[in-house]
Amino acid sequence: MKVLGISGSPRQGSTTDQLVKEVLSTVDCSTEFISLAGKTIHPCRACLGCVKDNTCVIKDDLTQLRQTIVSADAYVIGAPNFFSMLNGLSHCFLERWYQFRHREGSAVSAKLGVAVGVGGGMPEPPAENIKKFFEYNRIECIGSVCAQGPACCFTCGYGETCKVGAIHMFYGPDTKITPELIPDLAKQPDPIAEAHRLGAELGRRLKGFAQAT
Repeated sequence: MKVLGISGSPRQGSTTDQLVKEVLSTVDCSTEFISLAGKTIHPCRACLGCVKDNTCVIKDDLTQLRQTIVSADAYVIGAPNFFSMLNGLSHCFLERWYQFRHREGSAVSAKLGVAVGVGGGMPEPPAENIKKFFEYNRIECIGSVCAQGPACCFTCGYGETCKVGAIHMFYGPDTKITPELIPDLAKQPDPIAEAHRLGAELGRRLKGFAQAT
């Protein structure tokens, strides 16, 4: 049995990467982690080219990932919050799972999933978006975990003075950026504990499937 972890963050080493890996760390079976950072994944163009054989006709970096997705028994998919929804890269990636659904396709259906959300102020929306994609693809979501990550405003160079940025929005005017203020997953024991619980539960469920077959 194998669990595939996917981080849709466009930044390597992000909080999304870290939290997906925390879930994978307690899964008692084979795991693989893939970051979508730097990959070219186009949106679904509704061309219906995948209807006949449930294989997307668009050629990009998702083409090489298709077999890895299909061969996995469960998924841990994470995305950051961009404008109160999951980011565009993650959305394009999950849109293209449309290729698996035609004529009650079984490539990913009846598998298990965990949704991971990260945000500067609201980490829950991307997890909810991912859960909806799971539902469309008939993947059973056994749970979700969310954590706070550092908004880009912490490092853009203008975070302390920009009146429409995340620093003012979340912490108020005249806030100074200090190392203590910057969100860090290591300082969030509850999300880490929940990630570990979900990973262990995912492993138990998969072992049950293996024993039943």
